[in-house]
Amino acid sequence: MAEKAGLKNRGYSREDVEDRREAAEKFTGVSLDTVSRYAIDPEGASKNIENMIGTVQIPLGYAGPVRIKGSYADGEYLVPLATTEGALVASISRGMSVINAGGGARTAVYGDYMTRAPVLRVEGIEHSEKVCQWIDSHPDEIQAAVASTTSHGKLHRIDKYPNGRSLHLRFLFETGDAMGMNMATIASEAVCRLLEKETGAVMVSVSGNMCSDKKPAAMNMINGRGKTAVAEARIPKDIVEGKLHATASAIVETNYRKNLVGSSMAGTLGANAHAANMVAAVFIATGQDPAQVVGGSMAMTTCEDLDGDLYICVRMPTVEVGTVGGGTRLPCQREALAMIDCLGEGKARKLAEIVCATVLAGELSTLAAQAAGQLGSAHAALGRRYYPYIRGRESPTACLS
Repeated sequence: MAEKAGLKNRGYSREDVEDRREAAEKFTGVSLDTVSRYAIDPEGASKNIENMIGTVQIPLGYAGPVRIKGSYADGEYLVPLATTEGALVASISRGMSVINAGGGARTAVYGDYMTRAPVLRVEGIEHSEKVCQWIDSHPDEIQAAVASTTSHGKLHRIDKYPNGRSLHLRFLFETGDAMGMNMATIASEAVCRLLEKETGAVMVSVSGNMCSDKKPAAMNMINGRGKTAVAEARIPKDIVEGKLHATASAIVETNYRKNLVGSSMAGTLGANAHAANMVAAVFIATGQDPAQVVGGSMAMTTCEDLDGDLYICVRMPTVEVGTVGGGTRLPCQREALAMIDCLGEGKARKLAEIVCATVLAGELSTLAAQAAGQLGSAHAALGRRYYPYIRGRESPTACLS
């Protein structure tokens, strides 16, 4: 079909891009005038996309600054956010303002391993046991196989999950400041080829879905994947009441009945108000893999009433981010990363903490708005401005100030 339509799949010069776009316009009958206006060098995007015809632009804003005291992030950060959802940036900004008034967010990273989980076909239980024993008794050969594919990645361990004639192996890698999915895939495949040669097991797929990549999984929620990050804040009573127009007890109850009970009844992996919103906005702005927002969505938000003060915490077991490679090579995304000093080597864990603090701010603002009954009016004012003012409420924008 593509050949008959005259669609092109050649190089990455601007002429090549124009040829493909013209062919697409001819085939679809749609003018792509806006798509054709872009600042990206097509050659520089050659590792990020095939059949490039232009770009799609997403509005970029910022929230903050937010004050963070973390293991890797330490200072005030103006966080870039790319989204098409009205009221989101305003809500996050409100949460950050309240967190700052309470002294800032505290963050930490507790784990940092990218996983890949091949599945091997074995003859049965006895063969599976022999393969597992070979893995345990030949660490040097396995590490050498990994080293042959990467100078940055290091194999931490291999977890084994036998199941009849299937043997699932979950590889955990340290991947430096790259998100590391490709690194983990290539290294895992090299190890599996070694296992085929030495044990007779056959690699059926380099991904047996126990990784688990880009899918919600209890495995990742419990054990983590990528960075496991935690952010917390304590908001004094007067700030809760003055800025959030609610009480700590009301926010705690909302979190309990909504995030904990409601999520449990729904069978949700994670328990949060809308963590994916913040994760997606930061990921798109900074060149992360948007499909891995699914990992960020498995966050857990907890709240406590401490003598009228509000304690709020977000645990994110699966923050899959990098500050080198992938989409971080692109110019707009590089600038966004530079805004938060997260561009290049030595910055990935810092980025994970900033993502977690941003989720904390969004969770705080949304829970408070729901506890105060202001969520709908806020969206009416900012997200869908043609809605009429809701009588009987204070100004809908007040909950975002």
